[in-house]
Amino acid sequence: MRISDLLNQEAIDLNAKVSSKMDAISHLVDLMDRSGSLSDKEAYRQGVLAREQEGSTGIGEGIAIPHAKVAAVKKPALASMRVNQGVDYDALDGEPAKLFFMIAAPEGGANVHLEALARLSKMLMDDQFREDLMQADSVSGFLGIIDRKEAELDAEVQKKESGKSSGEMTVDQQGYPVLAITACPTGIAHTYMAAESLEKKGQEMGCPVKVETQGAEGAKNVLTAEEIRQAECIIIAADKNVDLARFDGKRVIVTKVSDGIHKPEELIEKGLHGEVEIYHHIAGEETAEVKGEGLGRSIYKHLMNGVSHMLPFVIGGGILIALAFLFDDYSIDPSNFGKNTPLAAYLKTIGEFSFGMMLPVLAGFIAMSIADRPGLAVGFIAGMVAKAGCTFANPAGGDVNSGFLGALLAGFVAGYLVLLLKKLTAKIPRAMDGVRPMIIYPVVGILAAAVVTTFINPFMGIINTALTNALNSLNGTSKILLGMVTAGMQSTDMGGPINKASYVFATSQLSEGNFEIMAAVMAGGMIPPLAIALCTTFFKNRFTEKERQSGMVNYLLGLSFISEGAIPFAASDPLRVIPSCIAGSAIAGGLSMAFGCTLRAPHGGVFVIPTIGHPFLYMGAILIGSVVGCVILAVLKKPLQKMGK
Repeated sequence: MRISDLLNQEAIDLNAKVSSKMDAISHLVDLMDRSGSLSDKEAYRQGVLAREQEGSTGIGEGIAIPHAKVAAVKKPALASMRVNQGVDYDALDGEPAKLFFMIAAPEGGANVHLEALARLSKMLMDDQFREDLMQADSVSGFLGIIDRKEAELDAEVQKKESGKSSGEMTVDQQGYPVLAITACPTGIAHTYMAAESLEKKGQEMGCPVKVETQGAEGAKNVLTAEEIRQAECIIIAADKNVDLARFDGKRVIVTKVSDGIHKPEELIEKGLHGEVEIYHHIAGEETAEVKGEGLGRSIYKHLMNGVSHMLPFVIGGGILIALAFLFDDYSIDPSNFGKNTPLAAYLKTIGEFSFGMMLPVLAGFIAMSIADRPGLAVGFIAGMVAKAGCTFANPAGGDVNSGFLGALLAGFVAGYLVLLLKKLTAKIPRAMDGVRPMIIYPVVGILAAAVVTTFINPFMGIINTALTNALNSLNGTSKILLGMVTAGMQSTDMGGPINKASYVFATSQLSEGNFEIMAAVMAGGMIPPLAIALCTTFFKNRFTEKERQSGMVNYLLGLSFISEGAIPFAASDPLRVIPSCIAGSAIAGGLSMAFGCTLRAPHGGVFVIPTIGHPFLYMGAILIGSVVGCVILAVLKKPLQKMGK
């Protein structure tokens, strides 16, 4: 498949007028929709925005390649636009983006289009090609430039293949001093741009570099065992896990895929002449950490890895427990409420099984994020020791309640203990490598993590008990204020660190029996999209036609507790949207607390309303908060006519 098969004239705009990153994405999505490639335009746009949250697709050099691989794409396609004056797109080099190619890839099915997308990504690394596209005076001329460049690349490939078949000595046979692997999460654009950048810079430096690309269509240009044996260094430029086992005993540089795009000379020079650690593979390990990551970011990443794996257990268990109370008969035996009837007893038992896994799973996956697979079992057991509240005086547990905080700390202890064991055993004979993952890590690691966790349990128990007692003692104004603060945090960054901190805190309190905080937080998270949806409905003159269309989707997102639906509006007008949403969320959270609403399930939106304590009052709190946010936003935003639009 050729690029011209994916990009038609209706999806190209050479004179786009956009003023922000969100405008650029919206305009490109509209162009993409014209090609008939989307079954759900808004779902595709949300997929693009989700990809942007992982890292900007503004790769620098005036290029941006926003993309998404989602079910909302009916067939693979490209859309392109040129913004001659440039627009701030949070590019990696800080420069405005002028040339845009948006990629739409279907979630499943054949991947015949991926070769063309890979070819386009490589072509965009050519300075002259980009300049020619910027100078094109018509859409047909724009497409003609792409066709000619693509034909040129095809000819180069054929020439290379012809040289191999004729028996000419090639670099492949002579060996490469530097090898590389590039990979990005979606495997569509950055993977191939990094590969092209490394190969091109290697040629300029007189140091041929062979790059294996691990893209969406699988590994291409795979490094051979002989090439690896002859190479002086291997560069891993990747933002996802890469199997390093075959590089045992070689000098390996592990870095980000963006460094492969923007720092190829630095990486190659370091690979040839710099101090690079020799990688020693350990059975059971597959990946290495990217260097240069800040401590705060690293800790946050490990914590979020544990939380993301924990949430399915909490959500599933919490909803089943809530349903047990909904279907039970309180009058049979108030002291056994939740298990009085066979159905309720079964639901509550299964829910408790799931809910009971929360703390071990949290600790296990924090440890795994830190130390890879060897950390998983160690973290699980440390989490169970924390959950049981084991002490040296009572190894069976039950004396203290270290709770969520104890399990969280246990996960970090387990992970870093395994890392310590790796370093301490790094010098053992190679013949004994199999002993490390099979005996040393599980036996020594589990014992050491359990001992440390047992030691800290009493201290964590004191902290956890004090926090629980303090929260339980809150009433009146203090209680309402707590609900306002935790709910308001949901609207500050719409799925960012502050939002997640509020959510994790509320989730942690579920295991302590504090169900009111979770209700307030979910109410706060539902407000941003609902307030925006109401405002686009009742104050239409404050929004463009595109924004009003997007606003309708926010009704569903808000009712489903998906606060990210407000991100496009917040990004385009943060000074008005964010304060309005924070105010609405705070009001909803405060009212939820005042009404004594409770929630045992940490997700679900309106779909779990029947399981909420005081459901009608809770819906009232959400409605009032949404209206408050809507009205404040309407007051802050002036009608478009008055702004000259």
